[in-house]
Amino acid sequence: MNDSFWTIKKGPGPIIAVANHHGHKLRPEVARIMALDAASRLREEDPFTGEWADIAPTCLVAQHSRFEVDLNRPRESSVYLTADDAWGHQVWKQPPPASLIEESLAQYDAYYNTLGLLCREKQEQYGTFVVLDLHSYNHRRDGPEGPEADPSGNPEVNIGTGTMNRDRWGGLVDRFVSELRSFDFLGRRLDVRENVKFVGRQFPKWVHTHYPDSGCAIAIEFKKFFMDEWTGKLDVDAHNAIRCALASTLPGLEEELTKVCAQH
Repeated sequence: MNDSFWTIKKGPGPIIAVANHHGHKLRPEVARIMALDAASRLREEDPFTGEWADIAPTCLVAQHSRFEVDLNRPRESSVYLTADDAWGHQVWKQPPPASLIEESLAQYDAYYNTLGLLCREKQEQYGTFVVLDLHSYNHRRDGPEGPEADPSGNPEVNIGTGTMNRDRWGGLVDRFVSELRSFDFLGRRLDVRENVKFVGRQFPKWVHTHYPDSGCAIAIEFKKFFMDEWTGKLDVDAHNAIRCALASTLPGLEEELTKVCAQH
């Protein structure tokens, strides 16, 4: 298995940060029949989220595009086959052969096997652990000159907790949200809300299914206010400030994990 599909860093502590949609690469056999150009793919990917994942001593960052295989969807729908799977985009010049799909699914399986190893290691070492599932999302789908989506339904930071046992992990999530909200973000406060735009998909569901008592996965979606989603241009100051905001929450997460261990 070609492990260039992802990069991994291992370090101490009970926190894992993951950027499942950071990647932009395609295998050569995928690129040959890919109908979407690089700019269209990039717009639906989550560029720059891998740099946020690096805040944690342990992190896992996908380097290949979600248009090759989407690690945040169930295995059976992780390879986009129709435009309905991919925001209306025609993904392929021709139907992908079975061999291409099989290899993409093999990469999917290997990625989740790697995640499972990380989770087991953290469980054995610390009893409980947190996975920060880092994403970004578009809010200007009407074109580069079009209006932004209504902020009332599109928070700057959406915290997805729909697949977790909130009775067990609620104190940890509440502290995480509170600390993000209170962070001095370039002289203001971030708009952080829970389960408004997204509730979390396959990735956090997988963690909570396989590690229901020990693993807490938080799906974190940043609206692309830190970049131009149409050109890909990054606002470096905003991107760095998000990184600092996330890093500021790590001590609190570790403290809350110790409370969960003590209470159960």
